[in-house]
Amino acid sequence: MSSTAPDASALPKAPWKSLFSQHLSKMESPEFVLGTVAAAPQGSTVPYVPRVRYCIFRGFWTELPENRHNDAERNPKAFESDCPTFTTDVRMEKVGQLFGTGAGHAEKVEQTQGSGGGGPVEAVYWVKETGTQWRIKGKAYVVGNDIEENEGSSGVRTVKSEVGKRMRVVDQDKEKDWSWSRELTASFGNQPPGIKGSFKAPPPGRPTTEAHDEKNLELGAKVDDLHDEVARRNFRLVIIVPESVEQTDLSDPAKARRYLYTFDESAQANAGWTTQELWP
Repeated sequence: MSSTAPDASALPKAPWKSLFSQHLSKMESPEFVLGTVAAAPQGSTVPYVPRVRYCIFRGFWTELPENRHNDAERNPKAFESDCPTFTTDVRMEKVGQLFGTGAGHAEKVEQTQGSGGGGPVEAVYWVKETGTQWRIKGKAYVVGNDIEENEGSSGVRTVKSEVGKRMRVVDQDKEKDWSWSRELTASFGNQPPGIKGSFKAPPPGRPTTEAHDEKNLELGAKVDDLHDEVARRNFRLVIIVPESVEQTDLSDPAKARRYLYTFDESAQANAGWTTQELWP
């Protein structure tokens, strides 16, 4: 495990996390809109353009939701974090955008196949059950199969460093037995067979007339094997490291408020969250 993870007492839990979790539990499906930044097409008058799509919240990093259908080995409860996660296919455009706008500025597809990224994102949840909008801004990091197999990779080092800073140790005796790759496999195992099988679909966004690996890629596949070669090659877990969170409470128009939570790491010894109450 990365040595950058701080002691729990040095990094307080986010003041918004408990209520955010309560609100998500009321949603039939915890869907959110994810915004990323992409390089503009050649000849455009601006350098970057926005891209948005719906994703599904898959729990906080290191706090994988319980799933009795998941046979994957689970990590000991050594850490907790305030970092939301979602899953994606490495072949999706969002992966290239996270790498291309991160500190490494990846320009080739080959540079986006492992762990890394760090591009800016904005995730917006509308919880109609509570009349509240949640907006999370930060950087997103991609976790791939190389997370413990390629310690020399700059992407792996970046993920472990930047995400590790936001992982609070809750049991030091279990810290040495915690594994990034085990968490990744357990995250894959938490997906239903149909979702696991979606990582064996034909290449997303490519013409249907284009040749592809018909032997291994098909629509509607279902996967139970935690180590299915094709599905695991395409599966990625993405971790959002939040820099600010806005909670806009519109449940009562006469008392509507917006709360802005901002993470401050300028003084590492006192890193934590500040809160401002704003008009909505």
